[in-house]
Formats: sequence, structure tokens, C-alpha cells
Amino acid sequence: MDAIIAVNLSSAFHTIRVALPGMRKRGWGRLINISSTHGLVASINKVAYVSAKHGIVGLTKVVALETAKSGITCNAICPGWTMTTLVVKQIEARAKNEGIPIAQAEHDLLAEKQPSERFTTVEQIGALAVFLCSDGAANMTGATIPIDGGWTAQ
Repeated sequence: MDAIIAVNLSSAFHTIRVALPGMRKRGWGRLINISSTHGLVASINKVAYVSAKHGIVGLTKVVALETAKSGITCNAICPGWTMTTLVVKQIEARAKNEGIPIAQAEHDLLAEKQPSERFTTVEQIGALAVFLCSDGAANMTGATIPIDGGWTAQ
């Protein structure tokens, strides 16, 4: 629990704490936290991760309120299933435990939660981050933006 909170929540807090003074001095800044769909909804057997990612959502909202008049925005991106090393390991374990091909394990994982049945790509997450840094998002702060193939729409 402590390690997951440290990596997924405390690190964001300390990064923001160090970055904010310079942003305040310039009167401009963009803070983008990476939460997760699990920052918006829970799943069983993930208490530490879900707690940390819900904490990121709360941190994002508080920082957004505290910087609302300063030219600084703070938002959180909440990806659904993304093909990361951790997810690959989960897929491989599922395939092995259930005696099914990797492709079937991938499909089953996606079908459980992500209605699009497609992984969110790092390129899609990056494009959303670029938008959050643009003038088009200058008055967007405190938002938690799911990019999850419909997971949280259910």
C-alpha cells in the first residue's frame, strides 16, 4: 500500500509542490496529472491503486481551485486499459491461468470493462495532454478526463 501510494500519489504532490512557485512567478502553467479510470470508479482487489488514483483526482481539484486565478491549470487524464508492461503481465497471467491464447485473454480483459474493446494508446493520451496545454484549454481546470473507450460511461 505505502509503495503504491508513494509512486502514484505522493510523487505527483511533491512534483506539483516544486513546480508551482515557478509557474506562479510566470503567471502561467499547465499541470497534468495521470490518474486512471480507477480514479473515477473502483474494481475489486485493487484497494491501494484505486485509493491512489482517487487521491490524484482530489489533488487535481484542490490544486485547480488554489490556482484558478493565476493562469495555471491543473487537470487529470484518466486512461482506461492501456497496453503497458503491467497490463501485458496481466494478460499473460490470464492466458496461462485460463489456458487460452494471448489474443483471447486481451479480448476478455477489454470486454469486461472497456466497451470499445480497444486499448487506449499512449499517442491518444499524449494528444490529450497537448490539448490541455493549448489555448483551447486555457479555462479548463479541475477536470478529470476519461479516455477509456466508454468504461466510465456504463
